[in-house]
Amino acid sequence: MPHSKLSLYCLRSLVAMIILGGLPLMLTASHTPTVLEQVQQQGELTIISRNGPTTYYEGNQGLDGYEYSLAKAFADSLGLKLKITEEESYSGIFDSVGSHRGQFAAAGLSITDERSNTIRFTEPYMEVNQELLYRTGSKRPTNIEDLYNKSILVISNSAQAARLRKLQQKHPQLRWHEQSDLEMIDLMEMVHTGTIDFAVIDSNAFALSRNLYPRAQRAFSISEQPMPLAWAFPLDSDNSLFDKANEFIRQAKRNGKLAKLENTHYGQVVAMDTGSATTFARRLDTRLPRWQENLIVAGEEFDLDWQLLAAMSYQESHWDEHARSHTGVRGLMMLTKTTAKEMGVTNRLDPEQSIKGGAKYFRKIFDRIPQDIQGPDRTWFALAAYNIGYGHLEDARVLTEKMGRDPDKWIDVSEHLPLLAKRKHYRTTKHGYARGWEPVAYVQNIRNFYSTIAWHQQVQQRRLASTKNDAVITPTEASFEGSEEQETTSTL
Repeated sequence: MPHSKLSLYCLRSLVAMIILGGLPLMLTASHTPTVLEQVQQQGELTIISRNGPTTYYEGNQGLDGYEYSLAKAFADSLGLKLKITEEESYSGIFDSVGSHRGQFAAAGLSITDERSNTIRFTEPYMEVNQELLYRTGSKRPTNIEDLYNKSILVISNSAQAARLRKLQQKHPQLRWHEQSDLEMIDLMEMVHTGTIDFAVIDSNAFALSRNLYPRAQRAFSISEQPMPLAWAFPLDSDNSLFDKANEFIRQAKRNGKLAKLENTHYGQVVAMDTGSATTFARRLDTRLPRWQENLIVAGEEFDLDWQLLAAMSYQESHWDEHARSHTGVRGLMMLTKTTAKEMGVTNRLDPEQSIKGGAKYFRKIFDRIPQDIQGPDRTWFALAAYNIGYGHLEDARVLTEKMGRDPDKWIDVSEHLPLLAKRKHYRTTKHGYARGWEPVAYVQNIRNFYSTIAWHQQVQQRRLASTKNDAVITPTEASFEGSEEQETTSTL
C-alpha cells in the first residue's frame, strides 16, 4: 500500500477509535443522575424536620429523637452522612420537600388524603391517635358537642387541624385556634396551666410528656382510627430514593428495628398517677437544682450521663439527702454500709459523697457487664444489677438462654427475672431466690424518670434561650381557624 494511502488509513482508524472510545463517555455525560445517585455523589442525605420531642432534638449525648434515629439508620444503610434542615411550620415542610433544602421530610407526618394530593408518602412506620387533652379538675368532655364554644388550640396546617375541619362539617358550632410557632409539648403545658381549655396532639407526644405536665390528661380520641406516620417525598417520576426508603422501612419492620426504636423512645414512659407525677414535677423545680452540680461533676468523673444519675437518685431517695429505709440504707443514693465503705464514703448523709459513691459503684457494675451487651441494653442491665445484685442478674440471663431467648437483650431478660421468685426456677440457679420483679420495676421507673428529667431540661433551656419577641402568643392573640405567622427557618 502506498505511503500516503497507509497514512490516510491509519488516520481514519485513529479517528474511529477516538470516536468509539469516547462514545461511552458521551453517553454517560448525557445521563441525568437520579436523586439517589446525586446524594451518593454528595455523600450526604438531607431531611427536613421540625425540632421537637418526637422528631429530633439536642440531647445530653448529641442529636436524638425517634425521627432522627430512624433517618440516621437509613442514611447509614446508604453509607451517607445525615443533615437536617429545620423548618418550623408544616406548610414550610411540605413546600420544601424535594427542593435544595432536603430530599424528603421526616417530621412525624400523618398520612392524609389532603396531603397526598401534593406529596407522596412512604410506607408508614408508626401509628398514632389524635388525642383531645383537658385539664384535670375541670369537667371532662366526652363528645364533640362538649367542645362547642370552648378554647381549642392546635398547630397550624397539622393533621389535627385537618381532622377538626372534617368534624366541623357535621358540627358547625365547633371552633378552634391554629398557631404555627408551637410544638405539641407547648400545647400540653398550656392545658396543664389552664391557659387554654383543650388541645389536640398525637398520642406519642402525649406519652413522652404526660409526667412533665400531669394535669393535661386525655379526654378522648378525635380520630376515627389510628393515623399512620410516614416520610414525605415530592410527587415526581424519580423513584430511586423513594424506593430505597420503602425498602428500608419494610426491612426495619421485618428485622425488628422499628419495634426496638419505638421501645427505646417511647417504651420507657409509663404514666404515673396524677399525684405522683405532680409531686415529681414540683421536685424537678425545687429539689433537683440543689444537687444538679454534684450530679454533673460525678457524671463527668465516671463518664456517666448525669441525668441518669439524677433519675437513679430520685428512684432511691426522691432527692432527700436524709432518706433512710427500714433495711438501713441511707442518703441520696441509698447506699448500704458495705457499699459505702467499698466506695470510700465515710458519711452516707453527705450528698456529695453519696452521689459520688453511687456513681462510682454504678460505673463498676456497668464495666462488669459482658462486652457483647452494648447500647441502651447495657445501661438497663447495669441498673438491674445495681438493684438486685450481679449474681442474680446472671442467674436470670442463664434462665433466659435456657428458655430459648436472648440473654443479651433486656427485653428478653426482663421477662425472666421474675422467675427467680418461683421455686421450680430458682432452685436450679447459682444464687437462689430473688424478688425478681423488683429490678424490672426499678429499671422501668428510672427510664421513666430519666425521660421526664431530660425533657424538663430541654424546656428549661428553651425558656432561657427565648426572648420577649419569642413569647408564646395566647389564643386570643392568634388568628382564628388557621391563619399563620411569618415563618423563619434555619439549617443545622
